[in-house]
Amino acid sequence: MNNLIVLPLIIPIITAVVLVFLRDQIVLQRIISFVTMGFVCIVSFILLNIVQTEGIIRLDFSGWMPPFGILFVADSFSLLLVLTSSIVTLICLLYAFSMMGQRYEKMFFYPFVLFLVAGVNGSFLTGDIFNLFVCFEVMLLASYVLVAFGGGKRQLRESLKYVLINVVASWMFLVALAFLYGSVKTLNMAHIAQRVAEVGQDPLITTVAILFLIVFSLKAGLLLFFWLPGSYSVPPTVVQALFAALLTKVGIYALIRTFTLMFPLQQEVTHTIIGIMAGLTIIAGCMGALAGRDVYTIATYNVIIGTGFILIGLAVGTESAMAGAIYYLIHDIVAKALLFLLIGMMIYLTGETVVKKMSGLIQIYPIFGWIYFILMLALAGIPPFSGFIGKVLIGQGAIEAHSYILLALGFASSIIVLYSLLRIFLASFFGETTISPEDKKPIPKGAYTSFILLAISIIYLGIGAESIAVYVKDAAETLMNPSIYIDAILKG
Repeated sequence: MNNLIVLPLIIPIITAVVLVFLRDQIVLQRIISFVTMGFVCIVSFILLNIVQTEGIIRLDFSGWMPPFGILFVADSFSLLLVLTSSIVTLICLLYAFSMMGQRYEKMFFYPFVLFLVAGVNGSFLTGDIFNLFVCFEVMLLASYVLVAFGGGKRQLRESLKYVLINVVASWMFLVALAFLYGSVKTLNMAHIAQRVAEVGQDPLITTVAILFLIVFSLKAGLLLFFWLPGSYSVPPTVVQALFAALLTKVGIYALIRTFTLMFPLQQEVTHTIIGIMAGLTIIAGCMGALAGRDVYTIATYNVIIGTGFILIGLAVGTESAMAGAIYYLIHDIVAKALLFLLIGMMIYLTGETVVKKMSGLIQIYPIFGWIYFILMLALAGIPPFSGFIGKVLIGQGAIEAHSYILLALGFASSIIVLYSLLRIFLASFFGETTISPEDKKPIPKGAYTSFILLAISIIYLGIGAESIAVYVKDAAETLMNPSIYIDAILKG
């Protein structure tokens, strides 16, 4: 049964290679990619329940036992993210079937999406820090192609910036790996944690930890987000949705895993830096969302606000805050995908990106308008939708840790998020419609289906939060007690 761990990584890669040879078979590509992601979702759900009954499981390659061999590890935290990411990708494919167009589909869109998913899932499941680098690169190589889809001048300019930033971050990652291996003589995450606990987190290891913090902050858009607004606004809508849902979340996952497992000591240094960066990220994100005049800018800065808010949970460091961060991370994957899909559809229907140049959409597309309204409430953390529980738990953890400044910033950001999205809602959906009868476009059924499924997910994550509470509680407990993870790998 442990062999199932590697399937969310291997199956998308194998399928992507097969789809390369089916370039002109668009319908067949759609069917195969959809079935593949459906299979990954089922495997991820099965693995999540196995972990609940048997504890953390691992897969050792070639019979080499930890800490010497390559291994993949499945715990509740990683599997919750694999399952959520796979479900969101599956739903985004429904949107792509209706909206991408054969021009893009013949440019190997589906293979690169599957390579992206493989890199994301591999990052969540690896138990080796060097393999995390490899999976990051698989994900990034696919994203380099997807961000440049269309080949316009602005796309090429922003994709060049995106590539350069990530190449620098990857170089820094390798430097950090070299120093880490030189210090502890291992790259197995559990073994690193054990070695650091044995010898103590001396100044050199703390410096290496800070270097990892910078690398993963670049990936997550934590304070170092200057590359993100442009890169997220140029590719096709479904690619924007996948980027907003997945890419920054891998960086957040790496930060949480690194600073709860490998470098849990010297929190007065590392966690203080994370807290400061999270607070400044929220402030900058709020300023950008308030100043934004077009829907892309407002949506992108909402991604940045979400990153800062999630990492308040890591900076606070209590079990309540960690559970809240996990809840909110799951919510954010779903909600940000829906946000970018809805905004992309608004631009498709009106031909405009500036908020003030859109109006009256709800008169023509009422279901579309109320789905946006539900999403707005969820992102603002209003009950009973998905963002509420994560915000409450992070707030509870901040109170327990007496982190009142982060608490104030986090909940003030909810007001800014509500205001920025309400501005779009009131300006773009109400008033006299700007769409003439002859210019009215129908929303394709596949796109509507994706909106409805994601909206149902948001409602379910709020109302039915108790159904995933056992998984979130187990994930938070594992993160707060790294010995559980270490014993499962080195003594299991």
